[in-house]
Amino acid sequence: MAHCNWILVLAFMVLTFAGCATLNPDFETPSVNVSTIRVLPSNGIAPRFEIGLHIVNPNRTALKLQGIAYSLKIDGYKILTGVANDLPPIDGYGEDDVILIATTSLLNGMRLFADLISAQADTITYAFDAKLDLGGLMPTVHIGEKGEINLSGKTRQPLPEHRAPPPS
Repeated sequence: MAHCNWILVLAFMVLTFAGCATLNPDFETPSVNVSTIRVLPSNGIAPRFEIGLHIVNPNRTALKLQGIAYSLKIDGYKILTGVANDLPPIDGYGEDDVILIATTSLLNGMRLFADLISAQADTITYAFDAKLDLGGLMPTVHIGEKGEINLSGKTRQPLPEHRAPPPS
């Protein structure tokens, strides 16, 4: 009798794991890009920002986002952080914009400002990280976008060719 119970438990576990493996074997990670950042009116000393994300779903099933946790680092300082849980579903093979509200870290912002003034760099680096909770048995998706922002306002242009004037 105990041997029969072990066989049933083992069979149940094998079927459960096989079912989970085939739930969505071709799931592709959605792409998330920062589309806008806008300063909001603040009722305290820490500024608030509205961050627009553009989410593209390359899967056939809709993404039913349960929540997003995100942060923005500038030159290694975590400047903005936030979470959101009232998010629209993104249709299969669809895309949509999501608006998030983030608050700043006042101390990290002051440290960054002091570093920018003392270093007088031409570029600063940024890193946006987000964790998308798809709920249920779907995997949590981590998204990251990194880059540089040119502060000098100068763009590289090819040097003009110098030609000697024709002999007279």
